[in-house]
Amino acid sequence: MKRTLLSITPNEFPSAFWKLLSRSTVYDSSCSPEARVYFLDCDGGYFLKSAPKGTLKTEADLTRYFHTKGLAAEVLDYRSIERDWLLTARVPGEDCTHPMYLEDPKRLCDLLATRLRELHELPFDGCPVPNRMETYLATAAQNYAGGVYDASLFPDNWGYASAKEAWDTLERHRHLLRSDVLLHGDYCLPNVMLENWTFRGFIDLGNGGVGDRHVDIFWGTWTLFFNLKTDAYRNRFLDAYGRDKINPDMLRVIAAAEVFG
Repeated sequence: MKRTLLSITPNEFPSAFWKLLSRSTVYDSSCSPEARVYFLDCDGGYFLKSAPKGTLKTEADLTRYFHTKGLAAEVLDYRSIERDWLLTARVPGEDCTHPMYLEDPKRLCDLLATRLRELHELPFDGCPVPNRMETYLATAAQNYAGGVYDASLFPDNWGYASAKEAWDTLERHRHLLRSDVLLHGDYCLPNVMLENWTFRGFIDLGNGGVGDRHVDIFWGTWTLFFNLKTDAYRNRFLDAYGRDKINPDMLRVIAAAEVFG
């Protein structure tokens, strides 16, 4: 996990966090332009995330929910003022992009797949996002209408020659998407925390909720392709997850949504 030492003064942050910041060594741990993430090195560690107002509420709610299942960090504070601020305890260990894990790709692939299957077998009563597919499809529609189309992240473009072809596929098959498992929503190596190969928790849960398992399966195969620089582990991942629950055609439908962001 990226950590860059920062020189900060506490009054750059909301007053609720001044006391904690004043006794912490602070690192920038951000990995996307949409949010700023600070690692506060004291008392075992904390993460303080800042993003535009209103954008972290779902993540806070889902992190609390996953924490009740022993799957995520404890949410210590959430505030929506000029910006949103989310303070969580640190999940022990390192994420799956650590060299220790990347150097054993078969073991990593199997762990990632079996951990995902275990997540999808859990009950999801009380989940604060009971129908993730509704917003998932709405986002795809909005971005398609706005001209957003990026197939560069996906191997072989999943056979789509254009945005129109991808959209037509999604439109024809969207009725097949289910909301019947608890999703992570962004199931990638940086979002799974291990400690000496023992699972410790998930992070970055803002896209989670109850939805179609193929969303997580799609991202599970993609992250192995992206982080290991090879597509050689796709079939191994699907085998380890369990092909009894996988419809390969649905992965292409998910790809048709994901090219729109």
